Amino acid sequence: MKLPAITRRGLLAAGVMSGVLPAGLRAQTYKPEYKMSVVGNAPLGTAVAAFRWAELVSLRTQGRINIKTYPGSQLVGGDQTRELVSMRQGVIDFVVSSTINIAPQIREMNIFSLPFLMPDSRAFDAITQGGPVRAALDNVLLQRDAVALAWSENGFRQVSNSKRQVRKPEDLRGLKIRFAAGQIYADIFNALGANPLQMSWADLQPALATGAVDGQETPVNVFIQTKLETVNQKYLSLWNYVADANIFKVHKPVWDSLAPADKEIVRASAEQAAKEHTASTRKGLGADGDRSSLDELAKRGVKVEELTEVEKAAFGRATKPVYDKWAASTGSELVKLAEATVKKA
Repeated sequence: MKLPAITRRGLLAAGVMSGVLPAGLRAQTYKPEYKMSVVGNAPLGTAVAAFRWAELVSLRTQGRINIKTYPGSQLVGGDQTRELVSMRQGVIDFVVSSTINIAPQIREMNIFSLPFLMPDSRAFDAITQGGPVRAALDNVLLQRDAVALAWSENGFRQVSNSKRQVRKPEDLRGLKIRFAAGQIYADIFNALGANPLQMSWADLQPALATGAVDGQETPVNVFIQTKLETVNQKYLSLWNYVADANIFKVHKPVWDSLAPADKEIVRASAEQAAKEHTASTRKGLGADGDRSSLDELAKRGVKVEELTEVEKAAFGRATKPVYDKWAASTGSELVKLAEATVKKA
C-alpha cells in the first residue's frame, strides 16, 4: 500500500520503515490490545471507517499498536449513546461515533442537529475541516477526556417511510418516524406533525419490517448499505435537514501514553480513514454528474423525491421555533459562529 507522503516522512523519522526503532519507541510499553467501539458493522460507512483506522495504525506501526474493533457498539450493550461515558471510564480506548450519539452528553454537538443550518457538503466542510467551530468542538471534547483526531461526513440525513411521498411539512403528519437519540429530533418531528420514536439502530429494522414504525431518517449511503427498501421503505425524500458528522476519538490517557512519532501515525491514519469515509458517503449523489447511488435506489424501486430549495425552505420555516430553542441551549455564540462560517462557505 502506498502511504501519503506526510505519513512516509513521519514513519521514516521514527525509523519504522527501516525496521530500526528509535530508543523512545523501543522503550514504550503499550497494551496488548486497545479497544475500538463503533455503531453498526460493515458495510455501514462508519464501521468501515473504524476498521480502516485500526488497520492503518497496525500497518504503519508494524503491529506495535494493536486496535481491535468491536462493531455494533457491543462494548456498551448496543447502546451507542453510552460510548463516550464508557471511554471516560476506560472501557473504550478508541471510538468512531456520530455527534448525534454524544449530543445528549455534550450540548454543543447539537450544532449538527439544528434543522437546515448546513445546506450542503461545502458548508459541512467549513465547519469540520479546521476553523474556529471545529477548534471549539475539539476543545469541548478534550474537556471530556476525548481527543478528536479527525472528522468525516456520514451524509446528510434524509427521511424515508412506507406510506407516501414527502415534499411538504403536512406530508409527515401522523407518520411514526424513528430517530436515534436526542430530544431535538423529537422536537423537529413533532413540529412537523409526525410521531417521533427514539430507537437504537439494532431495533430499527425489525420495527420497520413489522410496521411498528413507518419511517426513519438516515443518510442515503446508510439506506443503500442496509437495504431499507426490503423493510417497507418505499419513499425517500432528499431534504438535507441535518448533517451526520462522525468523529474519530481516542481516550486522552491513551493518547498521552503514546510516543510522539506514534501520535503522528495514529492521527494521520485517522485523517486518511476519515477522508475515505467522506468520499464514499458523497459518491453517487449528483456531484460532478455522478448519480450512481440515486440510480441504484431507482433500480430497487425506491421513489426518490429531490426537494427544491423552495420546498426545503417550507420545512425550515416550520422548524424555526425548534432551531431557535436549541440554538440557545447549544450555545448562542457557537451557533452565531457556525452561521457566519456557513455563510462564507
